[in-house]
Amino acid sequence: MQYSANLTQRQSQSLVFTPQLIQSIRLLQFAHGELRQFIEQELEKNPFLELAPGSGSCPLPQGSAEPGSLESRGAMSASSDGSTSQSEWKSTRSSPDVSAGNSMPSFEEYAAAPETLHENVDRQIALTPFRCDERLIARALADHLDDTGYLHADLREIAAVANFPESELERILRILQGFEPIGIFARDLRECLEIQLRQRDRLDPAMEALVANLPLLAQRNFRALKHRCGVGEEDLLEMLQEIRSLDPKPGNRYHSGAPEAIIADVRVLPSPVSGWQIELTPELLPRVLLNQSYFTEVSRFRHNSSEQAFLSECFQSANWLVRSLDQRARTILKVASEIVRQQGAFFEHGVAHLRPLNLRTVAEAVEMHESTVSRVTANKYMLTPRGVFELKYFFTSSIASSEGGEAHSAEAIRHRIKAMIAAEDANSVLSDDEMVAELRRVGIDIARRTVAKYRETMNIPSSFRRRREFQTRPTV
Repeated sequence: MQYSANLTQRQSQSLVFTPQLIQSIRLLQFAHGELRQFIEQELEKNPFLELAPGSGSCPLPQGSAEPGSLESRGAMSASSDGSTSQSEWKSTRSSPDVSAGNSMPSFEEYAAAPETLHENVDRQIALTPFRCDERLIARALADHLDDTGYLHADLREIAAVANFPESELERILRILQGFEPIGIFARDLRECLEIQLRQRDRLDPAMEALVANLPLLAQRNFRALKHRCGVGEEDLLEMLQEIRSLDPKPGNRYHSGAPEAIIADVRVLPSPVSGWQIELTPELLPRVLLNQSYFTEVSRFRHNSSEQAFLSECFQSANWLVRSLDQRARTILKVASEIVRQQGAFFEHGVAHLRPLNLRTVAEAVEMHESTVSRVTANKYMLTPRGVFELKYFFTSSIASSEGGEAHSAEAIRHRIKAMIAAEDANSVLSDDEMVAELRRVGIDIARRTVAKYRETMNIPSSFRRRREFQTRPTV
């Protein structure tokens, strides 16, 4: 056998998680409050960015540069056929008069807002000695953190997109799982409890077995738990007391007492001609402008290499942000328009006519990736003549028709179940089996356990309890 060395060339393609790509993804999934905060930070540190006059997205920072005449896109809308229109406008603003008299600021302007979970996590990421690429990955993972502290992300997908070793991503995740409050960045309840027990140095084999059998704990099957954990009754009681002391939703402690008002990102209005008119809420459009004239002015002066590099970086960053915000608005409008097109019967006739819809259907129609559609619909709301709905509300699973016709959406079936129960009286309380039969009579093929599950998710008691409530209800 002979061995020889040779040189070969191989061409391959891979997507690398650049800082701008990560920021683009974050911009897309930001709710309007998070977007406003992000833009405020960019306005403070970039001299070539400014907020358009009259924009309600963020306050104008004091001491901003003197702009010249600038152009930007205004409100954006689309009809139900998907066509878009924009209004072009020009504006000129003078520098603020710092000597002008202002009214006394209110106390609330000085009061510190309570720290949110994501702000807490961002602060801890900044204080952790990560490498640059590790910090980008950590922030990408933090973007998938929900308000209760759980991580909803496919690590394999993130590793593939970022061209980052999955083992290294797992290592970064373990570091994040050590952040306060202990228990965040868990992917399920079991992992959340394990993180807290490990931090207390209480995750011994018996406790591992207990956490691995949470369904038995929910059923209060203590005999089986003693056998699985290999402990006696007294030890099991101590272990149960330890479990009760843990926090199953560690992120909830960061929720503010007063609920935030929901502001719709998209409006759906009847079109004067036919169909529906879809538009982005003008008040929420962050009209950020690139101050080209100021960049031209400061570029006339002689700068050293570091100063020139700083100016070029700021200008490129500002240019990228303006274009990215414009692209974000177009993407949201495009996805919302397709949702309205797909769910036209809902807007015309109500919830009972909501049809099954998944991310893939919309993604293929608008020629985007499913993950992009998922980010667009997260924490975004639509104002319609029938109320305000989260965009994800319109994505609902499919229930087959018993007559072989078009499938029914799960949300429409829940609406039917709720309507049937609302029409009950003391002599006509429907059991789950009777509701199954009633639904099958109108062509909906559904199992009894599915009806029970839908009823429980709507916090509707069983037929036995509903019948008891009718019997104990006082007569007028």
